[in-house]
Amino acid sequence: MSASTTSLTSPRLDALVTEWAPRLLSVLRIVVALLYMEHGMQKLFGFPAPPPFGLPAAFSLLWVAAILEFGGGFLLLLGLFTRPVAFILSGQMAVAYWMAHAPRGVFPIVNGGEGAILYCFVFLYFAAAGGGAWSVDAARYRK
Repeated sequence: MSASTTSLTSPRLDALVTEWAPRLLSVLRIVVALLYMEHGMQKLFGFPAPPPFGLPAAFSLLWVAAILEFGGGFLLLLGLFTRPVAFILSGQMAVAYWMAHAPRGVFPIVNGGEGAILYCFVFLYFAAAGGGAWSVDAARYRK
């Protein structure tokens, strides 16, 4: 075994990765949730910038999407009901991709759907992995 291989699989590094992986999962969840909430805030409140097409009409499909983005993003931010919320949001992003982006072209970089695909699969990962160490879900299960 070479020296570089040995240093990559040291017990200290393994312990560090094992200790920090759930925390970094929480950091990823928090950052993604904050970014996702901005999509909902833009559509619902015109903040931080109004959407180019104007605010959606109440109870329209775009308004429902905004509620899911803001409310679901807030629940993910807290790490509350992470798995079911993330699963629903993953589905929302799959539907958004196929309804809004795919008709504009085959390739995501051309049709503007790379964000929707990325959110879809990150949310799917959260549905499987949970909210991480710093989540309300983790605190509830510790009790």
